[in-house]
Amino acid sequence: MKFHRRLLLAILPLSLSVHAETAQERGKRVVNECLEALGGQRYLDVQNREVAGRAYSFYREKLSGLSLAKIYTRFYSEVKDTAHELAVRERQNFGKKEDYGTLFKEKDAYNLSFRGAQPLPDDRFERYKDTTRSDIFYILRIRMHEPLIFESRGADVLQNAPVEIVDITDADNHTTTVYFHQITKLPVRELFYRRNPVTKDKDEEVTVFSKYREVDGIQWPFAVERQRNGDKTFEIFADSVKFNDPKVQDNLFELPADIKLLKPE
Repeated sequence: MKFHRRLLLAILPLSLSVHAETAQERGKRVVNECLEALGGQRYLDVQNREVAGRAYSFYREKLSGLSLAKIYTRFYSEVKDTAHELAVRERQNFGKKEDYGTLFKEKDAYNLSFRGAQPLPDDRFERYKDTTRSDIFYILRIRMHEPLIFESRGADVLQNAPVEIVDITDADNHTTTVYFHQITKLPVRELFYRRNPVTKDKDEEVTVFSKYREVDGIQWPFAVERQRNGDKTFEIFADSVKFNDPKVQDNLFELPADIKLLKPE
């Protein structure tokens, strides 16, 4: 009897190790659980999004600008090389009358005002593209068909909340590290590194998500904060969020035919 008990105790850890998840299996499971928590197929079917609220910009932790903001986003399924080409267009309108802002397209971007459309500086557009491609919400909506590697870094505690940490690495070896709340399964923090074009050092780009609410069966963070190397750079607090609004048409993401084209900075 004692022999059989010792044998069982010896075999049990081996059996558990055989059936234990690998780091990649655990990472993929956590990401899939997040997708289901966001809304599953309903989230994957999102064609456009409208976020309205208050936006704040910061320079060296000091408030440098604030405005009412409406951010319109439109996804495009025609793009195949999603690792290198954007499958999204975004229009950021500011002010009560939405009379100035920025338009981001797949291959170019413009600052818009009553004066006309001015091409966005290359460094700002490149930062936008890197930030978009590394965003967990964009990855889940657009990039899941790519040969991505999901690798769990285990569990931890972030701001008194239990989290699962997963590295998501694409074919170009670009990695986004995402912190998922263990209970809600939703992302609460993400970070990636990009080369600073001026200093040539690596900047740590962090985004924090909070105040999730359900909209049309989809969970969405109504507060988003961006940081660079530990300094807050941007924050938005949403008052309303809409998905698949038929009023958001493709012409919103095009330059008006009669707009004046300004010289680049």
